[in-house]
Order: sequence, then C-alpha cells, then structure tokens
Amino acid sequence: MKTIQRISLWSAASLWLLAAAAPAIGREATRNLPDLAKLEAKVEAVATKVTPATVALLAERTGSSGSGVVTTADGLVLTAAHVVQGTAELLVVFPDGKQVHGKVLGANYSKDIAMVQITDKGPWPFVERGTSKPLAAGDWVVALGHSAGFDPSRPPPLRFGRVICKGPGNFLTTDCTLIGGDSGGPLFDLDGKIVAIHSNIGQSLVNNNHAGIDGFREDWDRLLSGEGWGQLSLNPFANPEMPVLGIEMGLARRLKGVPVEMVVPRSPAAAAGVRPGDLILSLDRSEIRNGNELLQILAKKQAGEAVKLGVLRDDKNLEFKVTLARRDKLFQVQ
Repeated sequence: MKTIQRISLWSAASLWLLAAAAPAIGREATRNLPDLAKLEAKVEAVATKVTPATVALLAERTGSSGSGVVTTADGLVLTAAHVVQGTAELLVVFPDGKQVHGKVLGANYSKDIAMVQITDKGPWPFVERGTSKPLAAGDWVVALGHSAGFDPSRPPPLRFGRVICKGPGNFLTTDCTLIGGDSGGPLFDLDGKIVAIHSNIGQSLVNNNHAGIDGFREDWDRLLSGEGWGQLSLNPFANPEMPVLGIEMGLARRLKGVPVEMVVPRSPAAAAGVRPGDLILSLDRSEIRNGNELLQILAKKQAGEAVKLGVLRDDKNLEFKVTLARRDKLFQVQ
C-alpha cells in the first residue's frame, strides 16, 4: 500500500471529528472544511517525507524489536533507550525491506533516549530534527512506527493526534494510538521534523509518553561517544530528572491545598523557608487543590527553575521563591 493511499483514508470529514473539540490547534486553523483539507494535505506531505527514514530495529541477541528514525545521511538513528537495552548490535530494517547493520552508541535511560549508528555505507534517507519545548497541549502531531514489528506487506502505519500535555523533564504525552513495536519510533510536527521518540505506551493505547527531541540535543555529545547512564523507569514521575520541591505531602482532610508533612533537609523548600505544617495553595499563582495537581504542575517545570509557592501558615498567606532541584541530585546528598 502506498503512503498516499494510506493517508487518503483521513478524509476531511474524519479530521473534522478530531478537530471539533478545538477550533485552532497546532497553529493550524480548523474552522471549516477548506481548513481541514489543508490540514489533511499537510499530514499527507509529512507521511511522504518521513516514511522512508522510519526504521525497524531488531535485536537478534535478545529477540526484542522496536522502531527508530534516521536523522543524518550517514545513518545516525534515534530511538528509545529501552529498545537498545541489553544489546550492542541491531539489525536496521527500512520500510522497503532493505536490512543493514547498526551499532548501539549511547543511551540516557532516565530520558529513555538512545542512538544507533548504521555501519553500512550510505547515504541513507533521513529526517531533520525539530524542537520539542515549544509544543503545547492541542498541537497536531504525526506518529510513525513499525507497529507489532516489521511487516514487509505494508509501510510503518501513520497515526495522527494531538499533544495532551507536557510531562516531567523531557517527556510529553499525546493521544496518538500506539502499540507494541512502536517504541522508539518518531513523532513529527506538521513541518515533518522529529519532535520526540515514543517512550512508554499506555494501557489505553491513546495516552502515550514520548521523549522530547530537545533531550537528545542536551545529551548529544555523550550519546555520540557511546556513554550509557541513568535509570530506566516506566513511570515518568519517578524519573531521576523530575524537578522537586523537597517536601513530603500530607493528607488534605476536606481542605483545598497540599499539607507539608515534612521538609527534606538542604532541599529547595527548606532553603526557601517552607516548614512542616504549611498548606501549599498555589504554584506560580496557579491554584493547587491536591497533591496530584501539584505533581502535574511540577512536571511541566525544569530543575533549576525558580517558582513562586503560595502557602498558608497560621492563617497568613505567604509566598516563597523556590528554586527546583532534580530528584536524583537532591537525594544523592541525603
């Protein structure tokens, strides 16, 4: 099945169902059928551009498989760290069935990102890298991957969806439908640039975490050099790079807010003057009703970022400036 034939299934009417809940998403207006036709054409153009560089990765030693994307003409492949775990070599399979050899380079397991270098001589089809930090909830994205493993009878299926939210550290979440085999595959913006790599596929299949491409940029030289570090966690909120205040949350009994049960010594909260017994009411002046909301807002921040913490203490409203720390850095010194 050709790419054009596959994308034609996304009719303007189908796109309308996705767009109905948000009239202007992904910086592409979707107010009427001509707008939807324009959006459909963009998705089709992305598929045509990126499909040749979306590869399957097969580990003969461990029997595992996943996906990846070639991002340089000499065959540098970006994928997820959990796809390459436990192997030094992979078979790289292009959509047309061509098989070449790949050498695993570096991996940051905390960010679930890794690099593989094709050792056969190129040039190879490749896709440019974009940026992930500017992405916002509601932005249109295009996901590819070799779902359920490489299948010579069809190209890597395309899934179309939206960013749901930004996650902790370099992670983001979309509603693109993904299944096993898609792990390590690419997420693209509507310009056809790589913005993320599929990381943790959710049980619902439409609530999936992706490792942002900016995480690769931050660790580029270490990954190229073949260094491996970090800890793999399927729960992004347990990620060692998650920004933290350094408090233990108590139970809010019929109260809005988050009680501070304990403050970690030498933590950002301790340095700012937060005390046990305080009730956290806001972060950067966004209302905090419970611990889950506090975690969700923290997940969108970065370690080293200064935030304003609104606190109730002895019936007085106080505000503290807290500089967030990485989870692993904080607890290494305890």
